[in-house]
Amino acid sequence: MDVSDLIDPLNDAQREAVAAPLGRALVLAGAGSGKTRVLTHRAAWLVRVEGTTPYNLLAVTFTNKAAAEMRGRIERLLGISGSGMWVGTFHGLSHRLLRLHWKEAGLPQGFQILDSEDQRRLVKRVMRDLEVDENRWPVRQLQGFINARKDAGERPDDLDSNDPYTGQMARVYAAYEAACRSAGVVDFAELMLRTVEMLQNHLELLGHYRRRFAHVLVDEFQDTNGIQYQWLKLLAGPEADVFIVGDDDQSIYGWRGARVENLQRFRSDYSDTRVLRLEQNYRSTSTILEAANALIALNSDRLGKKLWTEGEQGDPIALYAAFNEQDEARFVIERLVSLIDDQGLARSDVAILYRSNAQSRTFEEALLSRRIPYRVYGGLRFFERAEIKDALAYLRLIANRDDSAALERVINTPTRGIGNRTLEAIRLAAREQDVSLWRAASGLFASHGALPARAANALGAFLGLIDRLAAETADMALADQLETVLDRSSLRAHVGKDRSERAQDKLENLDELITAARNFQQDAQIDEGMDPLTAFLSHAALEAGEGQAGAWEDCVQLMTLHSAKGLEFPVVFLVGLEEGLFPHRMSVEEPGRLEEERRLAYVGITRARQQLVMTYAERRRLHGRDEFGIASRFIRELPPELVDEVRARFSVTGPGVAASQGGMAGAVAPEAEFGLGERVQHSRFGEGVVLDCEGNGPNARIQVNFDAVGAKWLVAAYANLERV
Repeated sequence: MDVSDLIDPLNDAQREAVAAPLGRALVLAGAGSGKTRVLTHRAAWLVRVEGTTPYNLLAVTFTNKAAAEMRGRIERLLGISGSGMWVGTFHGLSHRLLRLHWKEAGLPQGFQILDSEDQRRLVKRVMRDLEVDENRWPVRQLQGFINARKDAGERPDDLDSNDPYTGQMARVYAAYEAACRSAGVVDFAELMLRTVEMLQNHLELLGHYRRRFAHVLVDEFQDTNGIQYQWLKLLAGPEADVFIVGDDDQSIYGWRGARVENLQRFRSDYSDTRVLRLEQNYRSTSTILEAANALIALNSDRLGKKLWTEGEQGDPIALYAAFNEQDEARFVIERLVSLIDDQGLARSDVAILYRSNAQSRTFEEALLSRRIPYRVYGGLRFFERAEIKDALAYLRLIANRDDSAALERVINTPTRGIGNRTLEAIRLAAREQDVSLWRAASGLFASHGALPARAANALGAFLGLIDRLAAETADMALADQLETVLDRSSLRAHVGKDRSERAQDKLENLDELITAARNFQQDAQIDEGMDPLTAFLSHAALEAGEGQAGAWEDCVQLMTLHSAKGLEFPVVFLVGLEEGLFPHRMSVEEPGRLEEERRLAYVGITRARQQLVMTYAERRRLHGRDEFGIASRFIRELPPELVDEVRARFSVTGPGVAASQGGMAGAVAPEAEFGLGERVQHSRFGEGVVLDCEGNGPNARIQVNFDAVGAKWLVAAYANLERV
């Protein structure tokens, strides 16, 4: 039998894994080591060499895209299509089983699946029926609780009903399940749990599928949660040939239920498991791999592996210590432009990776100012995010009560008892009177009996809130105005109701909006006759209106580190490497979180193929105030010989004589050395921030944005600036 097409393209370790004896195997597949190739070639090997049939294969992964790729590769290797193989995601395969065996699952034949938004609405309706206070028990928090309990394999009866907190949650959970049963619907998490319960309760059915799925293959095993592990163990049983591929060093989804310990648990449950390692990397330079190995080696309880490559050593990792986030963005964009212009890289060859979504704003602004197309991968641009649009809508309404779109957006955000009936009455009055929603609402509130008492009180409270906010913030600086609005409107409290990763992300976005407002009032040239609030709202609208590049365009990629998993780029900028930002400050509060943050850094490093640039800011405006940061421990944990520190500063040794460092030409006062973004003091104009420099010799100039008088160009050699 000729199997050269299966074996010849593989290296020795891959070949050993593909041709492993039947039984149970755990393949520890490092980043860029060809794990998908090994998994698909193993499936083909089982059919062509071991004599199984495609009918007996069950292959599982996490995304529909990965499942489609896996199926396509296997079918090409076997020269078949429509083979009867079961290849899909955990939830997709569970859905298939439930459709086939709806009676055994206790479901109506035509059951429907709730998406996340439909589920939230149903939870909200149940809470209303139970008279559960949404302010004390946020809808999304209860929705997350229900899904988490299902992922752990728990029903309401499994929970402690005597505990005041858990008991209330369990009560909503039970009522929600009853509502789902009466409507004949299931949510996403229910697919897995219902399948497990169906198989446990119908042993003959379970036996049928255990006999059918004699060979089970699983990708990205480190991302499995409790119910997924139970599902796999149940279907595989004691006899199946199980081939799992995973990487404990890339387990970064603990916050959504993934359990890295499932890799160790599998070895414990199946003591005869053969452990194989894929360590040869086909993606990155030796320098990048050595850095990644040194970093991840500091995590405990690893199964252990060490990436290596036959490729080139490559450039050192570049490290830039920026003065602040503007200087960080300037450096990244300048370096990016240089790489594109000098080395002929496409824009799509470059990715900017960050820990928090809020960090994207300064890079988006810098890219827009240079007219460089970009795309925020897997997310929205900063000014398009819902919490940002909500905050801006309050500001718009303060600036202009007749802004009906803004009123509709925030009239019941956060929830304040103004329902759809009241809003429809306002819309009707506005149409009949040809006035704005605000004027119509004010008229209805003033008209005795026009609205039910409860609705009228709620509407009056909202109208009064907006008027008070406008009066109280009229003389405030823009950032203080925004901060007051976020607090008094309860929008900040609404966004941060729970401690989930998503809520924390939104809070950080609101903090970044305050930073944007403060920087805007300091730096922007506001047209005469336009107040700062109106100017800022116009700026935000124009930024949002720019639109990001289309998927087909050659554009720079911006994304969070979590979104970057599975991707690779010739050049990666890993930004914001400061203690408290990355690793995230919350990581020190929960056991195991710091190690997950280190795995996230490992993932970021191994996205780079040729060049890796790391940056951190010595000063960053967070939560509306300047904070002085120190370099992340992840930088300090890298071997120093692999890192080349880059500084962009400029100086002058005397009047009329300019000198440059780090490739930045320019001049400042004698015996002084300043960097872009650094704060300086002038005897006449006060404090400011260095923005730019140009020229050489006696005509060299330095641009400083002074807090009191705005941006000014000064003759650098005679500027008489001092560092603050």
